[in-house]
Amino acid sequence: MTNLSVNINKVATLRNARGENHPDVVKFAMDCEKFGANGITVHPRPDQRHITFKDVRDLRKVVTTEYNIEGFPSKEFLDLVLEVKPDQVTLVPDLPGALTSSQGWDTMENLETLKKICSLLRDNGIRSSIFVNPSSQMIVGAANAGADRVELYTKPYADMFNQDREFAIATYIEAATLAREAGLGVNAGHDLNLENLGYFAEMIPWLDEVSIGHALISDALYYGIEDTIRRYKNELKQS
Repeated sequence: MTNLSVNINKVATLRNARGENHPDVVKFAMDCEKFGANGITVHPRPDQRHITFKDVRDLRKVVTTEYNIEGFPSKEFLDLVLEVKPDQVTLVPDLPGALTSSQGWDTMENLETLKKICSLLRDNGIRSSIFVNPSSQMIVGAANAGADRVELYTKPYADMFNQDREFAIATYIEAATLAREAGLGVNAGHDLNLENLGYFAEMIPWLDEVSIGHALISDALYYGIEDTIRRYKNELKQS
């Protein structure tokens, strides 16, 4: 079964627009779990423009499914995750001012750094996942770094899906197959939505987890969060 982790960054963006606590990010996360989400994802950035470090700590107290924290492994970020000890840390190569994650790691060029971080996370009982493009070389690098999983950057798949979905998925099947052979778990995320998610999960049935935020929260404006989670789980063939 492929797990659905709901990224709640956009909920925090809406809350921060008024400087109050509505919507309540912690309650929203708890409701997502109640409605069937298999995990909660957050991505605290240095400027705290959406999820704040306080949110990260407050969510640790209430999240009962899988807690996944994404981010660039700065000292401040690593100090935070070692304090909070989520189930999984997803390492992304975002620079501090990045609007969103727009590429995966060069795992060859950054191999020694990633090795140290994955070892540090493992020593603290935290699963590591490295955000990568669907490239065989980057998969091999992630395995050599000692990661537990990779998260495949899926925007190129989403961009090509309506033109030629078989072409769009081909490199992802190859990358996911190589990851499995290397003993890595496989996650995926970025621009997955109700239109393209089902096919992706069907073609890579050993997919462990998808992390979805922007599209899911946008759909919730129309369907409500409970029905939206149900729809996404249905695309993953969850009951």
